[in-house]
Amino acid sequence: MLILPTILFAALLGACQSDEAADKTEADKAPAEEKASEAYTVKDDRGQELTFEQAPETIVSLIPSNTEIVYALGEGDKLIGATDYDNYPEEAKKVERVSDSVAFNAERILEMKPDVVLAYSTGEVAPELAQLEDADIPVFVIQSATSFDEVYGDIEQIASVLAAEEKGEELVKDIQTQIQDVQDKLAAVEEKKDVYMEISPSPEIYTTGKSTFQQEILNHAQVENVFEDLEGWPNISEEEVITRDPEIILTTVSYVEDAIGDIKARESWSTVEAIEDGDVYFVDSDITSRPGPRIGEAVQLVAETVYPELMEK
Repeated sequence: MLILPTILFAALLGACQSDEAADKTEADKAPAEEKASEAYTVKDDRGQELTFEQAPETIVSLIPSNTEIVYALGEGDKLIGATDYDNYPEEAKKVERVSDSVAFNAERILEMKPDVVLAYSTGEVAPELAQLEDADIPVFVIQSATSFDEVYGDIEQIASVLAAEEKGEELVKDIQTQIQDVQDKLAAVEEKKDVYMEISPSPEIYTTGKSTFQQEILNHAQVENVFEDLEGWPNISEEEVITRDPEIILTTVSYVEDAIGDIKARESWSTVEAIEDGDVYFVDSDITSRPGPRIGEAVQLVAETVYPELMEK
């Protein structure tokens, strides 16, 4: 994480201060927009260096988390292209759709001629991006985040691309403060509750495991993920949930009519503690599934769901 330190200048004695020093002081006070007009170079997660003569004025984002970061940095008015799933904040819904988060409309993006395309990678870079780069459209690729530190890094990278480093620093600090506030309230937790998080329903059940940012959400909310021993987002069986017997079940599934009712109706799960006690809850899938600026809100949401009595204080 590249956090730029605040530089404090000592005042010189008035009688000895030269005109040159005074000029330098005035230069340091130059408005951010003037500094943003200077050429600068940034490096993406491919190791590719991109040089900008001035801060981008038009942006295309190919994943919702990057879109949310752009808005959180106060640069949302520069977005001219987004994905079908970009629904936060409300203004994002008005941005032209050029991608479904997997495939994108290269022809339309070429017509737009954006100053930068914010792309992403889950391991391999989409070969179609070369078509944009061959047309001299800057493409900045970010590796999909699997931890909070990587989310903070993504924020700082995008802030650097947009010549908004100070805003990036402030945003990261605000998120960290929100998470710390939650953890302060949960300091009284003596024994973490066992939680199962379902991100895809029966018959193809998927959950979250270690090496994911969702696992970090659960960690910071002081809950024990019953599938923390598994890697990534594993496909599991109903029998495995029965065996691990979670106290609480959280579901992020928003594309079925009644996700909670579906879980409670699974006949073989009738003896699971969470089912017996009625502790099955829906948590907003966008907030808990996007490695972006709302991770602090995600921690708070899970904490409020699992430990409502502590979070009300």
